[in-house]
Amino acid sequence: MKSIKIHSNFSKGILLLLVAVTLQSCFVAKEYTRPELTTETEALYRTENLPADSLSFADVSWKKLFTDQYLQKYIEEGLQNNMDVRIAIQQMIAAEAYAKQGKAGYLPTLHVGPNYTHQELSKNSQFGSFLTNTTTDQFDVTANLSWEADLWGKIRSTKRATQAAYLQSVAGHQLVKTQLISSIANTYYNLLALDAQLKVTEQTIATRDSSVTTIKALKEAGQVTQVAVDQNIAQYNSAKALQVDIKTEIFKTENLLSILLGKSPQHFERSSLDIQKLDQDLKLGVPATLLSNRPDVMSAEYGLIQSFELTNVARSNFYPSLTLTASGGFQSLELDKLFNVNSLFATVVGGLTQPLLNQRKLKTEKEVALANQEQALLQFKKTLLVAGSEVSNALFTYESEVKKFEFRKNEVEALRTAESNSEELLKSGYANYLDLLTARQSALSAELNIIDSKLQQLVSVVDLYEALGGGWK
Repeated sequence: MKSIKIHSNFSKGILLLLVAVTLQSCFVAKEYTRPELTTETEALYRTENLPADSLSFADVSWKKLFTDQYLQKYIEEGLQNNMDVRIAIQQMIAAEAYAKQGKAGYLPTLHVGPNYTHQELSKNSQFGSFLTNTTTDQFDVTANLSWEADLWGKIRSTKRATQAAYLQSVAGHQLVKTQLISSIANTYYNLLALDAQLKVTEQTIATRDSSVTTIKALKEAGQVTQVAVDQNIAQYNSAKALQVDIKTEIFKTENLLSILLGKSPQHFERSSLDIQKLDQDLKLGVPATLLSNRPDVMSAEYGLIQSFELTNVARSNFYPSLTLTASGGFQSLELDKLFNVNSLFATVVGGLTQPLLNQRKLKTEKEVALANQEQALLQFKKTLLVAGSEVSNALFTYESEVKKFEFRKNEVEALRTAESNSEELLKSGYANYLDLLTARQSALSAELNIIDSKLQQLVSVVDLYEALGGGWK
């Protein structure tokens, strides 16, 4: 009776221990909480008086921002055919497969299969010396089942880590889309700017061609020397060389656009630079909105979540694991009796294993996991700082280009007037050819600069749109 009572108390103790162990599980796997980022997000844009309820520019659809029909068509094609986007999709599919595997971590493993064993015993062995027939054949069909209880939240943390990895791949796909839209728009605008510069250069070539004829007539009249004729011819050829350079850049830029669209190199139809206008108000939203808009910031946080959950896994490995295994099936020495009732067998084993000596592997895994988690946190903060810097740069550039455009426009008007007046004064004998040459060269440079200033305005808006995480929604 005493032994039975001891055995009963022992069984109750084991049961209480298992219940206590199960209740302790919530103290091992910690819950993720977003780190405090007040310091990193304070004055992130270097811009004052941001309204707290302003709608972010990133929430504007790219179809509403870019109204050019050709550009809309090319962005649509790029999102469908670009190689980087398609690679990102395959990476997302692979991550999704791992996420599904993580969700299945609570389920048991089951293997079923037939086996055949042939054994030859040594006649001089412990058992062979007693047997007349040392040859045996055994047939069996066995099912093996194994299941581990999630006592410490290890399986749950593994599942969350795989889900974070999947969401990180989704954010990576969104980032590729945002960058692609920005690249296509900027490349398209570059083509329009080059077209405008080519048009100005061709007009300059025509003007300088007629000027060469005029200056030759002035030389014959004795008003200028051969030097003036040679200088005008040199300016004409300089403009022709510039025309070749611009056409080369157009050719290369079209090839770049072909790569972005996932197409073979070709000519692309397009509109003109002077009709481009981005009317959307540049509303930034508060800096914290970068956490929900920029795909790279989201990706960095999902990376932090993954490393956090893997730290939970490494921590839970120090605690005992409860595993239940079972096997059963049919086993027989004769094949024709394999599926007989007397051939049935079954085994069930439950084990609680506490790791003790493992060559410091578990401690190393935990230290590495903690270091990786700290790296992920620093990367998250760095990504946020870089995001703020990009927004600040794009906004400041846009405001600067708007101001500079007015100055460039006034410069062009003044230099074109100076060119016209110099030509008239030269014909009347009140100016020399150097004044005219200088005025022409300055006017051409100013014309090209104002086109570039218009381009930079468009590019800065696109860059701001990308910096705020626009385009992927």
